[in-house]
Amino acid sequence: MSDKPHYGDLAWRFGRIYLGVPARLATRERVYGADRFPRAGGAVLAVNHLHWLDIPIVGVASPRNVNFVAKTEVHRVPGFGAYVRTFGALAVRRGESDREAVRAMRQAARDGRVVGLFVEGHRQESGRPGEAQPGAAMVALQEDVPVVPAAIYGTQSWTVRHPSLCSIAFGEPLRFDGLPKNGKGYKEATVEIQRRIHTLFDWLEDVHRQGRPRGLTPPV
Repeated sequence: MSDKPHYGDLAWRFGRIYLGVPARLATRERVYGADRFPRAGGAVLAVNHLHWLDIPIVGVASPRNVNFVAKTEVHRVPGFGAYVRTFGALAVRRGESDREAVRAMRQAARDGRVVGLFVEGHRQESGRPGEAQPGAAMVALQEDVPVVPAAIYGTQSWTVRHPSLCSIAFGEPLRFDGLPKNGKGYKEATVEIQRRIHTLFDWLEDVHRQGRPRGLTPPV
């Protein structure tokens, strides 16, 4: 199934230029494994979160437009909330059950779109990926779509005065055929998603030590 036309696609077309290009210049972003990204059909992009720069970095690195999930507080900011919604952003109430958000995420995946989730639910101050929440697994299992695990490295130390080099690595898409569509299945799938993200992050750390050579293939 291919992507259905979406009102946010035009915003993405221009956003990749006026947001994506400056983000790439500011971080000298390097992308590994983008060829693994499913070119059509519903999917969940599961990635760690270390800095506000992660959003434009992921957006410009992704081969497809992404319906990011953002906390409701962002959507309520006058002007800015409407702006992020032009990109197809979905709202979620952080730290509590939000059935409406789950329905919106499932509908986006069902419509053949990519649902983007920063899996920890908030930025990590430790400088490393944290514990994944079950949202990505829930959408993937309920809608039978793959999860693309991804890791961002470098933004944990990025500042305006001292911009660091940043990279993103995409893992092989994960499918969870055979797992039950309930809490047990969500937990098991979430453990695997978290493991893949941490593996990719550690791999990127080593790649940065090597000077970020091009053409490397991230671990599965």
